[in-house]
Amino acid sequence: MRKWIIASCLALAAALPLAAQRTGETPEQKAQRMEWFDKAKLGIFIHWGIYAVDGVSESWSFYNNYLPYSEYMAQKDGFTAAKYNPAEWARLIKESGAQYTVITSKHHDGVALWDTKASDLSVPKQTAAKKDVLTPFVKEIRKQGLKLGLYYSLLDWSHPDYPNFTKTETRYSIADDPARWQRFVDFDFAQLKELSKAYKPDLFWFDGDWEQSAETWHAPGIIGLLTSYNKNVIVNSRIQGYGDYGTPEQGVPTIRPEDRYWELCYTINDSWGFQHTDVNFKTPQMVLKTFVDCLSMGGNLLLDIGPREDGTIPEEEVAVLKELGRWTRKHKEAVYNTRAGIPAGHVHGWTTLNEAGDILYIYLPYKPIGSVEVKGIVNRVNRVWVVGSGQMLNYKVYNKVYWNEIPGLLEIDVPEQALDPGITVLAVLLDGPAKVYRGAGQVITAN
Repeated sequence: MRKWIIASCLALAAALPLAAQRTGETPEQKAQRMEWFDKAKLGIFIHWGIYAVDGVSESWSFYNNYLPYSEYMAQKDGFTAAKYNPAEWARLIKESGAQYTVITSKHHDGVALWDTKASDLSVPKQTAAKKDVLTPFVKEIRKQGLKLGLYYSLLDWSHPDYPNFTKTETRYSIADDPARWQRFVDFDFAQLKELSKAYKPDLFWFDGDWEQSAETWHAPGIIGLLTSYNKNVIVNSRIQGYGDYGTPEQGVPTIRPEDRYWELCYTINDSWGFQHTDVNFKTPQMVLKTFVDCLSMGGNLLLDIGPREDGTIPEEEVAVLKELGRWTRKHKEAVYNTRAGIPAGHVHGWTTLNEAGDILYIYLPYKPIGSVEVKGIVNRVNRVWVVGSGQMLNYKVYNKVYWNEIPGLLEIDVPEQALDPGITVLAVLLDGPAKVYRGAGQVITAN
């Protein structure tokens, strides 16, 4: 696995701007640092804050002038965390098959979940909960052996020294008052230092970088601060070119992203945080298909849940996480140690490859009518089985004759009793690293 990752990173490094490469880090070192993330495949995103009280859009609802800022902030009085059980959250995340989690330590509204000393705007100081809700969660995540990610908004629309306030109102121009901007930069650095020192997260998930440039954010300095506490910390892409991996949002990519490492952040319904009226929940099967789609393109899925203000998680979201757990436990060999599969069009389903490249995994979200056809496989097939049960399957190759260089058609029989209630996974053992024919066919002139 490491050889394959290192080779990929060496090729990628030549194409990346220097800003995207950590100072003093070789491509080999980055490959080693990113290895756990590359194998993790599934993470759980958590959007939790005062916005869950009235069920409004997190931060954006006041920024876009959908409701007054004062009304938005009044939700602090209703944020109780009365039934918050961080141990239960951590167990559910572990049960889902996720290898890491990312929680909103502070969204754009500036309300910190921990007892920050850099500001009075926090859950312990200004909400009905009157307690730090981040620290106990971190402790439980560590107990479960999961990797910890902290979401942090670089911008802070509540902070008096941040230039932007709402979509139609600004406080000042940075160019006109650089000293005031520097006070905000110092505030950002102070909070990031607190988070790094107290929790030493494995990953920082930044957001809000679009409002300023890398130079204005002091992005190199931020990376320097984070790595002074954890030299192996991973950072997402939303820090103006200084991150480690891409973060497409909501829309599933239809082609493989250019980033060597990437992660789709995705909601179970249509909202990040809890909203009472949003009952448009995706089914476990829909989420599972999205997950497999990400696997087939070599990416991760960061699946979001939005707890209620009291700390309970909607039953529909729990059901999705539990079904993901059932499926990942059964099919773990076709999840965590896989890489992107063969190009689309060779089989009706998604594919991945194992680390060595000599096992082709085929994911079937349907009940086959007749056999499953795979075309264009140059390799000889040694055997085929059902992942999770080990059941051997019968197969035949058609149209492969000695005078034709084009591969034949591989037809695999999949009996109904072998099917998974979610997505069935087949494993095809090849005689070497997978090779596929990508031509348009040929005319036979002699045989």
